[in-house]
Amino acid sequence: MAEYLASIFGTEKDKVNCSFYFKIGACRHGDRCSRIHNKPTFSQTCLLQNLYVNPQNSAKSADGSHLVANVSDEEMQEHYDNFFEDVFVECEDKYGEIEEMNVCDNLGDHLVGNVYIKFRREEDAEKAVNDLNNRWFGGRPVYAELSPVTDFREACCRQYEMGECTRSGFCNFMHLKPISRELRRYLYSRKKGGGGGG
Repeated sequence: MAEYLASIFGTEKDKVNCSFYFKIGACRHGDRCSRIHNKPTFSQTCLLQNLYVNPQNSAKSADGSHLVANVSDEEMQEHYDNFFEDVFVECEDKYGEIEEMNVCDNLGDHLVGNVYIKFRREEDAEKAVNDLNNRWFGGRPVYAELSPVTDFREACCRQYEMGECTRSGFCNFMHLKPISRELRRYLYSRKKGGGGGG
């Protein structure tokens, strides 16, 4: 019996533990979910909830309805790349080597603007969570927690990656916002050049 329970843990067959929280580190039901969200006590990955504010999603009219921001694609990419670089460089310099950092481009409350940072070492992720929960970013408090996500391939929407997701921004799987090639090359080559904390 224990072997069977271990084999279904975190899958759709598991009626006790939330498979979405296990795979994605977030669930649209939040605290009202009928299944358990097992928050890890150690992990390489930390989640910074709703940290990235996409200007295209945040412009509102006086009645509260969303406006389409008049921002070019180039300006949007520059804004996003600047955000990504700021967070990546500060976290790597302060807490330790980053293996992977991803930002959700979803619109659902549980995923919008979520930043997932996978450190090389679990201790670095724990240090980041402890420190970042006492910080502010862009005039808002940072909400950091350890995340069960370590394999982003399982968490990402395959249809979105192929340009075919019909749920658009309200999909419950991660729609990752890409950074420019130049920035990717720069950030991930810093490690080879001796950058990065430790």
